[in-house]
Amino acid sequence: MLDRIKASLPSLAPAEQRVGKLCLADPREFARMPVSELADRAHVSKPTVVRFCRSVGYDGLADFKLKLAGTVNEGVPFIHRSVDADDKTGDVAVKVIDNTVAAFLKYRNDVSTAAIDKAVEKLVDAYHGGHQIQFFGVGNSGIVAQDAQHKFFRLGINSVAYSDGHMQVMSATLLRPGDCVVVISNSGRTRDLMDSCDIARKNGATTIVITASGSPLASAGDIHLSADHPEGFDRYSPMVSRLLHLTIIDILATCVALRIGGGKLQPLLQEMKQNLRSKRYA
Repeated sequence: MLDRIKASLPSLAPAEQRVGKLCLADPREFARMPVSELADRAHVSKPTVVRFCRSVGYDGLADFKLKLAGTVNEGVPFIHRSVDADDKTGDVAVKVIDNTVAAFLKYRNDVSTAAIDKAVEKLVDAYHGGHQIQFFGVGNSGIVAQDAQHKFFRLGINSVAYSDGHMQVMSATLLRPGDCVVVISNSGRTRDLMDSCDIARKNGATTIVITASGSPLASAGDIHLSADHPEGFDRYSPMVSRLLHLTIIDILATCVALRIGGGKLQPLLQEMKQNLRSKRYA
């Protein structure tokens, strides 16, 4: 919606352009303000505010503000607010946070719980069967893999994480039926991860891939957990995909913990926390 407003500005009358620029400057505030205040801030008449809303394809101000509020608060469809060279620090903070929130809300609306259920089932089966659980990733995804290993280890589940391509290939060669490997990649086009995934599948291990829909890796795994966040040099948000992947790992770890049961898990976590605290300086 914001992209459409921005694209339509050159075709609008100068007074309507001022209303559009006011909206683009702070969409949330625009959605909250009454028509009189909107008109005052844009230095136009109240009918001009209504004409602007109709010029960009809405029935009037009420319809426009309703759609605008839904767009900026619900994140559907996905919105990217580009960072401009003349943005102040406050502008950058708002845009980065808005872009991140929009990505998370888009994932919330698009998430496939059926795929997550399948992944959790395989991870729980591997745990109960005493099989290996491994996490592969490179770059930012390698950091996610290490975080995943940490979370699962805290559940009393032995797991390992590899961010080196050679180690991933060697480790995948040693996997066997019943083992699970979670492969994480934003682009889904990393050659080492593709090779490791292929080797693991040939050896009978279950491969769970967290990557973008339509990527080569998405079709290479047994279970695909889609994480769609477009990135590019103009977006200035290379960490959003990592945060999204970390959230998916949190969902997996929480579901696995619930399936395992809290009877033995809770005392273990309490003891672990106490031991860690005893190592801290007073």
